[in-house]
Amino acid sequence: MKELQAILKAFEQSQSSGQRSAIATVVKTMGSVYRRPGARMLLTEAGQRVGAISGGCLESDVFERAKLLLLQDSEPILVQYDTTASNDLIWGMGMGCKGVVEVLIESPNTESAKGQLEFIAECCQQNQLGVIATVFQVKGDVNVQVADRLFLKSDGTVANRIANPQLVTRLLEDTYRVLAKGKTQVISYTLDHGSVEVLIEVIHPPVPLLIFGAGYDAIPVVQLAKQLGWHVTVIDHRSTYATRDRFLQADKIIVCHPDELEANLTLNSRTIAVVMTHHYLHDRTLLRTLLPSPIRYLGVLGPKQRTQQLLEDLHIEGFAPTHVQQQRLHYPVGLDIGAETAEEIALAIVAEIQAVLTKHIGGMLRDRKAPIHHPNPELICPPLA
Repeated sequence: MKELQAILKAFEQSQSSGQRSAIATVVKTMGSVYRRPGARMLLTEAGQRVGAISGGCLESDVFERAKLLLLQDSEPILVQYDTTASNDLIWGMGMGCKGVVEVLIESPNTESAKGQLEFIAECCQQNQLGVIATVFQVKGDVNVQVADRLFLKSDGTVANRIANPQLVTRLLEDTYRVLAKGKTQVISYTLDHGSVEVLIEVIHPPVPLLIFGAGYDAIPVVQLAKQLGWHVTVIDHRSTYATRDRFLQADKIIVCHPDELEANLTLNSRTIAVVMTHHYLHDRTLLRTLLPSPIRYLGVLGPKQRTQQLLEDLHIEGFAPTHVQQQRLHYPVGLDIGAETAEEIALAIVAEIQAVLTKHIGGMLRDRKAPIHHPNPELICPPLA
């Protein structure tokens, strides 16, 4: 998300200064590649590049191909980079990755391309999921153009810029399905007089992270989360701790007692929460409120026995979390990476949250029995010893 935020900011600046620009999007991949469909890069006539579509192998060539778009609003360009050939190391890009990457290059000055950036910005501002369906390959006489798009928001709002009604009907069904699953897909459609390929891409707004506790160890958690482009809120009852001077990068700081939580926050199924108050009674109050809520992840700092005692106390008070609620609870919070310092613990916490968000287990890549970007990682990651 941070990359998309940087692209949106750079595009806004280029528009304000009158600079021409081009946007490159990975629309399809096969085999071993560095970035997946949906990765973007903005290029300006001044030579600025924001974002990346590879590990640095393709960017220069894409910029050369985009020069025509930087000079005038010409038609979109679809470029294929095939590194599967045995002689690629000699005459090709020299990547040695044994993969195929297809990149759509277009001018954001066109209505369709500009529309995608505006849609992404709206999803971020409105804090809701969205889906962009982008046509990138057209064969036959199907009344569809490359870079035609359909947009869908999680509130049901649809904006269609595709003229073919047969394709629109099928796309709507698939975009709703992709939105529900939250997984980007590339789909081929056979139509009456030809065929098209479409990237159906999920746009995720910034991850809403709530950090309960404004101690010194919360500072690196905020910093790392902001590096990933997450929306971070720090909550603490101590006004001398929960200050802007201490948490410069936090998006929001709330000073309130745990008993006042529901009056100060809206919790939903996208919310991520980490409890690190170092205050036993406050943690118990927070667990009583957070466990029954619809939040996606709840991490609690401290030894396992401490959290177990908190749960026992709640049980005595008449509250017993359901199995589903317990599945969302992570204690001790973080991956087992041997962390000791505040910075190391922050890394373990943020890494575990990222693993949960992407449905990975968090083991070592060398132990995986399938490609890194397998569509069902939770089914193939080996269990931790």
